[in-house]
Amino acid sequence: MLYLTRKVGDSVVIDDNIEVTVVEVRGKTVKLGFTFPEDVQVLRRELYDRIQEENRSAAASADLVRQLGQVTNAVADNMKTSPDADEDDGKD
Repeated sequence: MLYLTRKVGDSVVIDDNIEVTVVEVRGKTVKLGFTFPEDVQVLRRELYDRIQEENRSAAASADLVRQLGQVTNAVADNMKTSPDADEDDGKD
Protein backbone atom coordinates (compact mmCIF):
# COMPACT_ATOMS: atom_id res chain seq x y z
CA MET A 1 0.00 0.00 0.00
CA LEU A 2 1.24 3.46 -0.89
CA TYR A 3 0.96 6.14 1.80
CA LEU A 4 0.98 9.82 0.83
CA THR A 5 0.63 13.07 2.72
CA ARG A 6 -1.48 15.63 0.84
CA LYS A 7 -2.94 19.04 1.64
CA VAL A 8 -6.27 20.50 0.56
CA GLY A 9 -6.09 21.15 -3.17
CA ASP A 10 -3.31 18.60 -3.75
CA SER A 11 -3.94 15.76 -6.20
CA VAL A 12 -2.67 12.33 -7.09
CA VAL A 13 -2.78 11.00 -10.65
CA ILE A 14 -3.30 7.28 -11.28
CA ASP A 15 -2.54 5.64 -14.62
CA ASP A 16 -2.55 8.97 -16.52
CA ASN A 17 -6.35 9.24 -16.51
CA ILE A 18 -7.58 9.20 -12.91
CA GLU A 19 -7.07 12.16 -10.59
CA VAL A 20 -7.87 12.18 -6.88
CA THR A 21 -7.93 15.60 -5.22
CA VAL A 22 -8.13 16.42 -1.51
CA VAL A 23 -11.12 18.79 -1.40
CA GLU A 24 -11.59 19.26 2.34
CA VAL A 25 -10.28 18.00 5.68
CA ARG A 26 -12.55 18.35 8.70
CA GLY A 27 -11.46 16.55 11.87
CA LYS A 28 -11.02 12.88 11.00
CA THR A 29 -13.00 13.21 7.76
CA VAL A 30 -11.43 13.80 4.35
CA LYS A 31 -13.49 14.81 1.33
CA LEU A 32 -11.96 13.59 -1.94
CA GLY A 33 -12.81 14.57 -5.49
CA PHE A 34 -12.34 12.13 -8.36
CA THR A 35 -11.87 12.81 -12.05
CA PHE A 36 -11.96 9.68 -14.19
CA PRO A 37 -13.12 8.38 -17.58
CA GLU A 38 -16.75 7.30 -17.96
CA ASP A 39 -15.74 3.68 -18.56
CA VAL A 40 -13.97 3.44 -15.18
CA GLN A 41 -16.04 2.28 -12.22
CA VAL A 42 -15.30 3.89 -8.85
CA LEU A 43 -16.99 2.38 -5.77
CA ARG A 44 -16.72 2.85 -2.03
CA ARG A 45 -15.07 -0.23 -0.49
CA GLU A 46 -18.17 -1.24 1.49
CA LEU A 47 -20.32 -1.13 -1.67
CA TYR A 48 -17.70 -3.04 -3.67
CA ASP A 49 -17.56 -5.75 -0.97
CA ARG A 50 -21.37 -6.04 -0.93
CA ILE A 51 -21.49 -6.40 -4.73
CA GLN A 52 -18.80 -9.09 -4.62
CA GLU A 53 -20.75 -11.02 -1.97
CA GLU A 54 -23.95 -10.77 -4.03
CA ASN A 55 -22.05 -12.02 -7.08
CA ARG A 56 -20.72 -15.00 -5.12
CA SER A 57 -24.23 -15.79 -3.85
CA ALA A 58 -25.70 -15.52 -7.34
CA ALA A 59 -23.00 -17.80 -8.75
CA ALA A 60 -23.66 -20.36 -6.01
CA SER A 61 -27.41 -20.20 -6.71
CA ALA A 62 -26.82 -20.65 -10.43
CA ASP A 63 -24.64 -23.67 -9.69
CA LEU A 64 -27.39 -25.19 -7.52
CA VAL A 65 -29.97 -24.62 -10.27
CA ARG A 66 -27.62 -26.27 -12.79
CA GLN A 67 -27.12 -29.26 -10.47
CA LEU A 68 -30.87 -29.55 -9.90
CA GLY A 69 -31.38 -29.57 -13.67
CA GLN A 70 -28.85 -32.37 -14.03
CA VAL A 71 -30.57 -34.44 -11.34
CA THR A 72 -33.98 -33.82 -12.93
CA ASN A 73 -32.67 -34.88 -16.33
CA ALA A 74 -31.06 -37.99 -14.85
CA VAL A 75 -34.30 -38.99 -13.11
CA ALA A 76 -36.30 -38.38 -16.31
CA ASP A 77 -33.82 -40.43 -18.36
CA ASN A 78 -33.94 -43.21 -15.77
CA MET A 79 -37.73 -43.27 -15.89
CA LYS A 80 -37.68 -43.52 -19.71
CA THR A 81 -35.31 -46.48 -19.70
CA SER A 82 -36.81 -48.27 -16.69
CA PRO A 83 -38.57 -51.54 -17.65
CA ASP A 84 -41.40 -50.66 -15.25
CA ALA A 85 -41.97 -47.22 -16.78
CA ASP A 86 -44.77 -48.32 -19.12
CA GLU A 87 -46.47 -50.83 -16.82
CA ASP A 88 -49.78 -50.04 -15.19
CA ASP A 89 -49.43 -49.88 -11.43
CA GLY A 90 -52.94 -51.28 -10.99
CA LYS A 91 -54.13 -48.37 -8.88
CA ASP A 92 -57.13 -46.78 -10.61
